[in-house]
Amino acid sequence: MPATAVFTLNIESAQLHIMDECQITGTIVSSRVCIKDSEAARGLAIKGFGDGDTGGGDERLFLEPFEALYLLHTGHLILNKGRRELSFGSFLSICKKTDPDILTRFLIYRDLRTRGYVAKDGFGFGADFRVYERGQFGQKGAKFLIFGLVEGQPERMGQLQKKIREITQMGKEPIMAVVDRHGEIIYYRIGIMEVHDNRRREQAHDGGMDIFDCPP
Repeated sequence: MPATAVFTLNIESAQLHIMDECQITGTIVSSRVCIKDSEAARGLAIKGFGDGDTGGGDERLFLEPFEALYLLHTGHLILNKGRRELSFGSFLSICKKTDPDILTRFLIYRDLRTRGYVAKDGFGFGADFRVYERGQFGQKGAKFLIFGLVEGQPERMGQLQKKIREITQMGKEPIMAVVDRHGEIIYYRIGIMEVHDNRRREQAHDGGMDIFDCPP
């Protein structure tokens, strides 16, 4: 099926400042990472990280594995498992046991965060992430649904075609994020186009604007 690259991007070197330059300590709880320090938890939550009640009595924050990997990668997180401190590589190996696609998810998440976007775990339709427009997190719902794909593995595209109309009716924009062999991310807008038999089919096509190319 033909597809046109819409969002070929070069990563901007935007620096994310989370808690000034302080490191945050987290511990593995089940499949997520728990941040117990209330001040650190609130600071992360404001910036769109994690899930938890940071305004009530229990102010713990729980990070998804891709969020914890990102914070490890940027040097903002010290991660403990029991009495042992885990490196990025060690935690990645642990995550791969339950999520074989975690590296792809981390690469896409890192790319979006580097560009100043808040990305949360996907919901429904098999999406990897729901992404908010800059400055809209906490004010409006997510605008984009991101579906990750490794270059050379196009089978997921066919599965996504059947869901596009329902996604767009919800007011969301479905985006395919393809990770190439060098770890670069290419984004495709997925939409509806006419084909020769005049029936409508869902295909990857040129949406006419690059949503992720501007610096934050």
